[in-house]
Amino acid sequence: MDPAEERRHSKRQNDYINMLGFVADSEYGIPRRCPCGGRIIDEVRGKDDYDTLPGKRFFTCKNYEADGFHYRQPWVIGVREEIERLTKRVEEAEQVMMGVSNLSKQIETLQEQVKILSGQVDYLTVQVADLEKVCFE
Repeated sequence: MDPAEERRHSKRQNDYINMLGFVADSEYGIPRRCPCGGRIIDEVRGKDDYDTLPGKRFFTCKNYEADGFHYRQPWVIGVREEIERLTKRVEEAEQVMMGVSNLSKQIETLQEQVKILSGQVDYLTVQVADLEKVCFE
């Protein structure tokens, strides 16, 4: 075999393996679109299929082929991952809400301090005016 041809074949093989890895890494939660651009359908296996679990559900690419470039994910796994993702988002939102309540308390405290300090500034302004009168008259 020609070394250049062998190198091209090796490169195509590496690209294929990398693409399979990218597709596998992207399967998380409920898939919206397949990497091929195909629509995801909700597939339910019928009782005619010789399967140990008739009625098992899948998220499947409309153009599904068993070549590793199309999604076919069990429904239970996709929904579980989606629930985990949404639970994490709710927990993050809860932390933000707790932080907002703490910040509102801090804002109220700072507003009170600003009122006190502005009163002191007004008092000092009056004193400076009185001192200017005494010194420059």
